[in-house]
Amino acid sequence: MGNQSTYLGEPPESEMTRSAFERDRADDGYVWNVTRLWSWRNDFEHAFVALRTSLVEGSALTDREKAILNTAAAAARRDSYCSLAWGPRLAALTDDETAAATLAGREAPALTEREGALANWARQVVAAPGETNEADVERLRSVGLDDQTIFEATAFIALRVAFSTINGALGAAPDRQLANAAPQLIRAAVDYGRPPSAEPSRP
Repeated sequence: MGNQSTYLGEPPESEMTRSAFERDRADDGYVWNVTRLWSWRNDFEHAFVALRTSLVEGSALTDREKAILNTAAAAARRDSYCSLAWGPRLAALTDDETAAATLAGREAPALTEREGALANWARQVVAAPGETNEADVERLRSVGLDDQTIFEATAFIALRVAFSTINGALGAAPDRQLANAAPQLIRAAVDYGRPPSAEPSRP
């Protein structure tokens, strides 16, 4: 039987779970629903995070570009949780209007040509990875991305899809606190996916 945060029950107590919960409480004052879900396999979560970190260490992708990739991919995947988590982060690096446009799948004038190409690539990879072509990759090269960075961006998108798939399939709803903290334009743009939890996530 599930709990209020996911379809699964409360994860078993362990030192790793206690550490994860305490980290959330210290950072945000509550335990995120995804933390409760991934605490069923803390070791796997740590390995997943390490894999994602190793992918972008030394990459030419900037923090802003990684936020664009995460936000555009989450929106294309119709993942409300990651959209509400990453939309505000992108807004902090750009502005609310740019983040909202990216979440809505629209062109954002404040993005550079390279950033806009990365956002479109994220949408393509999520929607139909088997339908991309050489011209799509050449478009990425034309805005200054080399082949290694194109690979890294594509793998980064794929990891976001994997994370979203696990969360979505197992019923992780966006935390009420997360939704309430998001700028109004971002909340309005995220009109898809699971609605936020009715009650605040537990501390």
